[in-house]
Amino acid sequence: MFYLMSNEDLLVDRQYSHGTAMLIGSYWAAGPETRADIEKMTGMMLVPHYQVPPGEVHWPYTGIFTNQLRAELGDRTEVRVRIQGEPSIWVHQPAYQDNWLKVPLYAHPLRGQRIWMVVLWFVLIGILSTAAAWIFVRQLNKPLKKLEQAARRIGRGQSVRLLDTNCPAEIAEVYRAFNQMAQDVEQANRDRSMLLAGVSHDLRTPLTRMRLSTELLSSAEPDLTEGMIRDIEDMDAILDQFMAFMRDGSTEAVEPEDINDIIMEVVAPLNTGEEKVRLCLEPVPKIKLRRLSIKRVMSNLIDNALHHGGSGIEVCTYVTRAAAQPYLVVAVLDRGPGIDPTECESLFVPFTRGDRARTTTGTGLGLAIVKRIAETHGATVQLLNRSGGGTEARLSFPI
Repeated sequence: MFYLMSNEDLLVDRQYSHGTAMLIGSYWAAGPETRADIEKMTGMMLVPHYQVPPGEVHWPYTGIFTNQLRAELGDRTEVRVRIQGEPSIWVHQPAYQDNWLKVPLYAHPLRGQRIWMVVLWFVLIGILSTAAAWIFVRQLNKPLKKLEQAARRIGRGQSVRLLDTNCPAEIAEVYRAFNQMAQDVEQANRDRSMLLAGVSHDLRTPLTRMRLSTELLSSAEPDLTEGMIRDIEDMDAILDQFMAFMRDGSTEAVEPEDINDIIMEVVAPLNTGEEKVRLCLEPVPKIKLRRLSIKRVMSNLIDNALHHGGSGIEVCTYVTRAAAQPYLVVAVLDRGPGIDPTECESLFVPFTRGDRARTTTGTGLGLAIVKRIAETHGATVQLLNRSGGGTEARLSFPI
């Protein structure tokens, strides 16, 4: 469009300048009476040089008029073009002496101004094309974004709604494969939960009978009986840990909660009679939590600190900021022997226990449960050694 419109103007202006040159030649070759008639019809006239205004430049059309008139009227021809006020061309040749010939541009005002309108339309079309392309790409990426969000939910162990396959064939095929995978994963989780629940139920019945039988025999072998009862209680606790690991709380409703209230509920039974756990809770905003799951997390961390850290247990809450993102931090502190820095990450792996005193007993599921529930809340959990001895278990919830 730009090429056609600009070339149309160039062709028209060349024709007009050629016609102007022929008119000037006819005017100068005519006699006085004929000149008077031409001046009357066209408005042409000879004017003194001091009445001639300075010329204007309008690229590229001024050059077209000047070059065309010089080519037809001679190299010594001077041309001035103006469109401000009264559009005219002023032409001077040696034969005019001190006069200039004024040729009004009544029929064809200089059209060089149109190029800016063309440029404006060209830029506008470019902007509209870019906006249309951006909208098209956004619509094209929307199904992929939905797929990404659903995949992240599955990665966090959350249930997902099946994706709608009423979309383009290529995306629909990917959606169908994803829906099948999501259904298979959910079915596997259900089967695993049912299997573990069944094993737990079936094992608790003989464990209960064994405990009753052992207590009946307590008068004959009290030491042996007491050891057997402790073993039975440990087996029951292990089953509870297995079930807690399977129930990550993903089906529990998420509601705005004050985590300080949850911490105080967990600590209250422990501080009856003496203060085993010191609270340093700052006012913090409510965040969306699964209340029972977070209680399980805090119970695991505090029990772990009491078991391995001895005295000096503290629970702190505060708000901090990292990389322009605010976080609600929950820290469980103890003054125990600490942990090997190389084991900080591996201790969160199920059934993994460290070699030091803090993890010599248990199933190795306590911290794994903490990490799993924390991830379902979008939080991170860290084990850090404290200066002066001891360990800090830090939970960071994005606000």
